[in-house]
Amino acid sequence: MGGHAEVRYFFLIICSILNFNASAYTIYAGAKRTHKNIRSAIIAATNGDTILVDSGIYSEQNLIINKSIVLKGIGLPILNGERKYEIISVKANDVVVDGFKLIHSGISSLEDLSGIKVYDSQNVVISNNILEDTFFGIYIQNGMNCIIENNTLKAISIEEQQSGNGIHCWKGDSLRIIGNNISGHRDGIYFEFVKNSVIWRNISKNNIRYGLHFMFSNDDMYVNNVFRNNGSGVSVMYSNRIKMFSNYFEENWGDAAHGILLKEISDGYMEGNYFTKNTSAIFMEGANRIHMKRNVFENNGWALKIQASCADVILEYNNFTGNTFDVGTNGSLVLNQFKNNYWDKYEGYDLNKDKIGDIPYRPVSMYSMIVEKYPPAMILFRSFITTLLDKTEKILPSLTPENLKDNSPMMNKAF
Repeated sequence: MGGHAEVRYFFLIICSILNFNASAYTIYAGAKRTHKNIRSAIIAATNGDTILVDSGIYSEQNLIINKSIVLKGIGLPILNGERKYEIISVKANDVVVDGFKLIHSGISSLEDLSGIKVYDSQNVVISNNILEDTFFGIYIQNGMNCIIENNTLKAISIEEQQSGNGIHCWKGDSLRIIGNNISGHRDGIYFEFVKNSVIWRNISKNNIRYGLHFMFSNDDMYVNNVFRNNGSGVSVMYSNRIKMFSNYFEENWGDAAHGILLKEISDGYMEGNYFTKNTSAIFMEGANRIHMKRNVFENNGWALKIQASCADVILEYNNFTGNTFDVGTNGSLVLNQFKNNYWDKYEGYDLNKDKIGDIPYRPVSMYSMIVEKYPPAMILFRSFITTLLDKTEKILPSLTPENLKDNSPMMNKAF
């Protein structure tokens, strides 16, 4: 009785979300059911029905859902794409896919074969599924008001050319990507031409290229995500009005690796993020009007690389501790503002005890400028000559940008 009550409770919740008729039928699929396979159950279903699928292994090539139905697995039934097919194709509005294990989708360089792919649909919910060894994991193509929640996506790809993205969203609006765990794909989460959407509480790690990749996507927000040990970290490119709160960017190491790359973006806001053990925590190029507040930069190679093409960037109340270099740049013209940040390398004083340093802090060292122009000079790191150069530069600045400084550095951590 308890199991049937839970199923009915789940069904009523879904009905209320998607405005289904509560009197719709429940159809069962499985070895001992009227419908022996899922395909025949979908054919028999009408809009508003729920199909409950028993545990077991189902190899049915490509399942096409072209009706507004709930497809729910009982005991995590396995859908096997046999490395040939797209496993589930959603081509209707108001569809729910919940509680399945999808394995071995097809691989194609011409088609974006996926574990679950949504085509030109809205109000689709994909939740509580496990996807293993799929080319693309969950793919939203021209979707609106869709939810991807609490799924686990794991691939074992080695090369970018033979792998797709974990959660791939192309041309979407009002999408919610919540609580997913993604690893082993090309990019963990990919957005292109996606607007008004939220990425919240996901873990994206050990992906070949990026943990998160934004392209031409505006008015989006990502909050409380973990991006760890990805090939090149996170990339946000050619996008505007992106908000980033309380994310963790961790252990993204490599020649071209960054905690996050901000390229040609404008009007962004970053607060409460943690950047730990990255080659470069943030690399900014062509970024304009970005406000960074109360972020932590800890034990990175470079905390911040801000190119001369950036303008109107404000950094305030951030903590910089244990970084090899605090700030690097490639030019002398600086049109950005640093204020009230904490720098553990600051050697100034506070005579009036207002907790703000009495002399400015210049976060760009002479040695970092030399390394920026001549990378092999890194071999001299921690040598006496580099220490002497930096000490001399602080007294008589000559190479470092004159106006790249924090006039009011904090004596203690900003928060």
